[in-house]
Amino acid sequence: MAVVVRAGAAPLWWLGVVAAGVGSLPPGLTGRRIGVLAGAALFVLATAAVAYGRRKRYVTLAACAARAGKHDILQDRAVTSRNWRRHLRWWLVLAFLAALGSAFAVPAAAGLLLAGCGAGLWLKAAWLGRRERADEALLWVRVDWLRGGAGGPAGKRVKAYRSTGVAAGDAAPGGARRKTPALV
Repeated sequence: MAVVVRAGAAPLWWLGVVAAGVGSLPPGLTGRRIGVLAGAALFVLATAAVAYGRRKRYVTLAACAARAGKHDILQDRAVTSRNWRRHLRWWLVLAFLAALGSAFAVPAAAGLLLAGCGAGLWLKAAWLGRRERADEALLWVRVDWLRGGAGGPAGKRVKAYRSTGVAAGDAAPGGARRKTPALV
């Protein structure tokens, strides 16, 4: 489940950094200094809002997580990330283009806002990873609840999570790639 949260972090972060870098080139209507300062404020606000948003819903769903049955399909983290990015790629492109376009008014501000959303998703995935380590259980969302326009891992269609041990699947707690131990 943290894989879905983490899937959007990298594209938002990198698109935001690139948009802020390119967006700081034109002087804009407000000037570079005001644009960068406004962008820094938006970065902090977006990071906090995304990182702390909907935590109550995540905690509620995690509390009533059922043990994954033998007929539950657990999807690889690479497949989950690819599906999320493929489904939302046009929204990412539109957000990037909007951030570039807004640089002519307020330089770098919208790019830093995008980067803040990505940083907030990374912080939320880290928080979920700490919860998973503390409970010694990975949390999973049913694949059919994530398809189409179903929303995120705490969307309306998600009724409960499934849980497995921390060794199940190819994801570590927090949605990171599992590091394989060295063979001796």
